[in-house]
Amino acid sequence: MTLPLSIRRRAVLFIVALFSRFPLRVSQSIGVALGWLVYLLPNREKRTAETNIATCLPELTRPEQSVLLRQTLIENAKTLLEMPAVWLGDPSIWIARVVPGKAEDICREILAQGRGLIAIGTHQGNWEVGIHYLSSLSKVTALYRPPRAAELDGLIKAGRTSSGVNMLSATPKGVKGLYTAIKNGEMAALLADQQPKAAGRQGSVFAPFLGRPALTMVLACRLAKRTGAPVLFMFAERLPGAKGYQMHWFKGPDEIYDANLVVAATAMNRGLESCIRYRPSQYLWSYRRFTQQRESLRAPDTD
Repeated sequence: MTLPLSIRRRAVLFIVALFSRFPLRVSQSIGVALGWLVYLLPNREKRTAETNIATCLPELTRPEQSVLLRQTLIENAKTLLEMPAVWLGDPSIWIARVVPGKAEDICREILAQGRGLIAIGTHQGNWEVGIHYLSSLSKVTALYRPPRAAELDGLIKAGRTSSGVNMLSATPKGVKGLYTAIKNGEMAALLADQQPKAAGRQGSVFAPFLGRPALTMVLACRLAKRTGAPVLFMFAERLPGAKGYQMHWFKGPDEIYDANLVVAATAMNRGLESCIRYRPSQYLWSYRRFTQQRESLRAPDTD
């Protein structure tokens, strides 16, 4: 039996509001328990993560892959349990929990040049905290793709904009907003490790990603080529013991500015891989990244 939309929406929002009240240490502890449960029981998330890890990191032994599988399911569960407090909480509290390291100096130096900055992120660590942190360095414009759970759409968007981030829909108007932000010397932010919806169209090409051909968005590459803005890859690593988050930044490969979109997308994917390989346990391996392949995009035979 399917619950009416209004009842389902109220139930989801109630659960989110409830978990938003938990201290970070409590949320993460529940996340550990939930991650173990996902690891021990048969489920799609576990199967997908297991397949992706075995395919993308073949250099790991089977025991090492099993350990990474358990770790990533636990870290992903922590992320899930942290999100309600990030969306509904005071952004300044989360920004204060970020350990910037050298990242802040690097970003400020680039932004001081007035050329803008393209920050490309991965679904790794806690990306919502990372978005809040970016807003403490510069005006930020980011594209927004509504979640599958429509009940969370307004909540997530409100949470991300609460720190001043300008969230735009993934439409031509939204893309224009990214160019405007860079032209104004501001930051454009994208999470670029997901499979584009516009399969086989101008918005994507196939490029190697963790050793496999993957349908890859080219928007960030086009932004880089047309604006000449510096590119940095980033993610917010979760520190142990609820001690906060560490920002990590990686310089974008020079080939990301190449006019050949396959060359540029391949370079972008190498930048994403730099983040993922640095802390693979906190990457979202349960995401079905490789469902679109060239064969599935071919036009059907006709008589």
